Amino acid sequence: MELKLSDQNWSANRITLKGLVIGFLTLVLLIPTLFIMSLVSERAGRQKEVAAEVSSKWATAQNLIGPILVIPYTELIKTEDGKANLVKKFAYFLPEQLNIDGTLQPEMRHRSIYNIAVYKSQVNISGSFPALNFQELNIPRENLILNEAQICFGISDFKGIEEQLNLNFNNTQIPMNSGTPNPELFGNGVNAAIPVALNSIDKSQSFAINLHLKGSEKLYFTPVGKTTKVHMTSSWTTPSFDGNFIPLNSTVNEKGFSADWQVQNLNRNYPQSWKDAKFDIDASAFGVNLLQPVDSYSMTTRSVKYAILFIALSFALYFFIEIVQKRNIHPAQYVLVGLALCVFYTLLLSISEYLPFSVAYITSTIATVTLITTYSKTLFGSWKIALMLGFVLLALYGFIYVLIQLQDGALIFGSIGLFVLLAIIMYYSRKIDWQNNQQKQQQVLA
Repeated sequence: MELKLSDQNWSANRITLKGLVIGFLTLVLLIPTLFIMSLVSERAGRQKEVAAEVSSKWATAQNLIGPILVIPYTELIKTEDGKANLVKKFAYFLPEQLNIDGTLQPEMRHRSIYNIAVYKSQVNISGSFPALNFQELNIPRENLILNEAQICFGISDFKGIEEQLNLNFNNTQIPMNSGTPNPELFGNGVNAAIPVALNSIDKSQSFAINLHLKGSEKLYFTPVGKTTKVHMTSSWTTPSFDGNFIPLNSTVNEKGFSADWQVQNLNRNYPQSWKDAKFDIDASAFGVNLLQPVDSYSMTTRSVKYAILFIALSFALYFFIEIVQKRNIHPAQYVLVGLALCVFYTLLLSISEYLPFSVAYITSTIATVTLITTYSKTLFGSWKIALMLGFVLLALYGFIYVLIQLQDGALIFGSIGLFVLLAIIMYYSRKIDWQNNQQKQQQVLA
């Protein structure tokens, strides 16, 4: 009698214990997904290393600053001991009008299994400086060193300069040289010594320069003009307009993009002329970023985040079928199914490094669903049940694929999808005899 009672208690608690074991296995199988997430991060880091290596040899992201008119002057400064020293300082003047017209020609460089976006550009810069007002800066005209006046441009990476630079200043061609009179102005720059006479500083001065510039991924401009207008065109079809300002007008289609910016001096936090003070000029930069059409690593990372959903739903489905069919599936068999679900992500990661992400996702899905469906046939002895399980997994993978493609709508779409899945599970589990009450009643009647 005691043995029969013990068997009855074990039968009544078997489902509960099996459910606890399956829940524990679900949590344990999250460990492999953490390793997979780490592997994805490692591969993405390797891609960035290769991109940095290619960029360092080609040219890095470019940010064009300027032109800036720099005029030295002298100032008497008294020291603590009462002596007066003549110190050389610099006054800086920005253009009244700055027009930039650029054409960007993208190229793909291949290194190992990675594709790196680089470009060649032709940038035409023109505009004018206004009459210079030194009185606003409290600089006497007799203190000006006009024979050392220079026009300076900031260029992020000199390796990108493809041709000799010549500045057209008041219709006079002036060759440009490396360096700037004050390193604090910007890190890398070029300059041209310009002929400025005392009687010409009260007049408007025109300038123009044509740049043939190489770079990688990004091309930015700094709005130093009182009015800065930028027009940029390219055959790149997936641009990202970055920086402090977005285009007034932009067009993106299968042929490329075209964008126009217009920035006023009131839109930034530094003046048109200054002395002594330091300003973070390049913080106001804006431009275009050549985004890769699909970042397979970010997409894979997003898909791995749904691993717990795959494992939990798959195990729950197996558990329900096990109860309904009165089959006894060993926990080790649950582990094998869970590992197959985890291997999906390693397949996705490795294949997506060689093929488009959509092709890699479909290939990995077919391989995983086929493996689990075939294995389910051996577990339940029925192709009908195995194919039903395979169909559910296929639908779940399709749902996740749509989810990771979305950006702003991912949360609402995912929440509705999970609600529907939970409702289906609750509906079909409502008649399951979780407590083995029917068996108990039969034993009592016997």
